[in-house]
Amino acid sequence: MATRTMRAVRLHEHGGPEVLRYDEVAVPEPGPGEVLVRVHAVGVNPPDWYLRDGLGNLPPETRPKFDLPVIPGTDVSGVVEAVAADVTGFSVGDEVFGLLRFPSFDGSAYAEYVAAPASDLALKPAGVDHVHAAGAPMSLLTAWQFLIELGHDHPSPFQAARHRPVALGADTTVLVNGAAGGVGHFAVQLAKWRGARVIAVASGAHETFLRELGADAFIDYTKSRPEELVHDVDLVLDAVGGRDSSRFLRTLKRGGALFPVFFGAYDEEETARLGVTVSGTQVRSHGAQLAEAGRLLGAGTVRVAIDSTFALADARAAHERAARGHIQGKIVLTVG
Repeated sequence: MATRTMRAVRLHEHGGPEVLRYDEVAVPEPGPGEVLVRVHAVGVNPPDWYLRDGLGNLPPETRPKFDLPVIPGTDVSGVVEAVAADVTGFSVGDEVFGLLRFPSFDGSAYAEYVAAPASDLALKPAGVDHVHAAGAPMSLLTAWQFLIELGHDHPSPFQAARHRPVALGADTTVLVNGAAGGVGHFAVQLAKWRGARVIAVASGAHETFLRELGADAFIDYTKSRPEELVHDVDLVLDAVGGRDSSRFLRTLKRGGALFPVFFGAYDEEETARLGVTVSGTQVRSHGAQLAEAGRLLGAGTVRVAIDSTFALADARAAHERAARGHIQGKIVLTVG
């Protein structure tokens, strides 16, 4: 019997968007605990371009192992085509979405078919199309695991202490930096769902979008410095992170917390003096959590914003779009 083939985007070397190649490869066979998914859409996420670049921005001890050539991508939405004998809960024909095998780089999502661990998948909400569903998993689970429920006991490579979300309610104020991006726009909506007051920080072009998502206040970081305008907040979720993140410590009340999605440098003496906590985690695949969050998507309580879509064959253009920044929501690849 001839081997079935499919089209997939692969990296044969590291570099810029131009190294993404549209190849013909064998359709994967689902192993134990897996289902074969016919992919309809793929979410584009920062780890995709970290992998493309060679993971040079990650501390060496946190870099997952992988071999070239590699198919990047983790976020898929599609239809189950085959199910391993030991899998229950999914059937051929089910529409599913998921974050695959993260934090490893074995998701292999930039493809027409993917063998997916059943435990990483959830049934796609009926009222959400494949493009929007593919935009959700990594970003929505990141916001969920930071803000709502960690849901696992795996240690973070970035800190020794276990991350603990802060209880959110009507008496809490949350500042979200990078509020218009993938994680940020979900964080705004989840904090509002829990009843918190939300201050969104982004560039001015995103103000209307963020107010429509429920932001109570908006700061254009190109015109104002949030740390000079805002004080006594309970929680900062910094979806940008990096070197400048520590300035947000000054916006917190004593007992407040800063949650950087991408860890930066923080002075332990400064955090102790201010009486605040800095805590983060690393998002992990979690089908059951995604099913729970998916109910919010299905109800329209949380929505996925799509910045742009590109055909799978045009993955290079999708990465070029990502490199220009100022993304509003998610970039998604469409398949077939």
